[in-house]
Amino acid sequence: TITYPNGNLNLRMIDRLCWMLSDLKNRDKNVVLVSSGAIGVGSKSLGFAERPQKTREKQAAAAVGQAILMQIYQNFFNTYTHTVAQILLTKNDFEKGDRKTNTENTFDELLSRGIIPIVNANDTTSTYEIEFSDNDRLAANVAVLLKADLLILLTDIDALYDSDPRQNPDAERIKIVEEITPEIEAMAGKAGSRFSVGGMATKVSAAKLCVKNGVDMVVADGGDTTIIEKIVEGEDVGTLFLKV
Repeated sequence: TITYPNGNLNLRMIDRLCWMLSDLKNRDKNVVLVSSGAIGVGSKSLGFAERPQKTREKQAAAAVGQAILMQIYQNFFNTYTHTVAQILLTKNDFEKGDRKTNTENTFDELLSRGIIPIVNANDTTSTYEIEFSDNDRLAANVAVLLKADLLILLTDIDALYDSDPRQNPDAERIKIVEEITPEIEAMAGKAGSRFSVGGMATKVSAAKLCVKNGVDMVVADGGDTTIIEKIVEGEDVGTLFLKV
């Protein structure tokens, strides 16, 4: 969503995203941004033609890409008079114990001070994250940890459909999912772009985690620069997964 098909950053889209989130903050809403793209952006900067396959190459790409992403996010959010903080997480940070408590405390302190946390997986030092994680699942874990009211996942398809709308022009949008059944899971595709991982299947998996833990989730079109406003205003866009 934040890159073009050639792997370059879509600065217009990032600017609009930062503007919308800043406006939500101005309305006294707590906002956390979980941003993918570090490996993709780093891969482009390191000259890879596509997302690297070797773990050490992914780690190097993540290290380069994360620095680039944070600098750009900081510049845009500063324009809208908001301060950001970087939080890099591993799966261990969500497990019971001191690490989970420290993670919760960090979020609580930042949000209480009006800071917008920007979260990504710690791909540089944790190969476990690179091989087994995706940012949809990461976002769901963050939403559950913070007992969020809503998780919004932005993607390159505007909703969950009963079949692939890129192949079937008669595919119908699923507006609301009250229960994630095997039939719902079967509707999810698996393909991602050259510079990303996952697809609709990872978003349905994230939705399963959210709804059973009391968090509503929306999947919507990240290419629509007004989509967050529409969702917050309750418009009928994307697919809403209702909490249990």
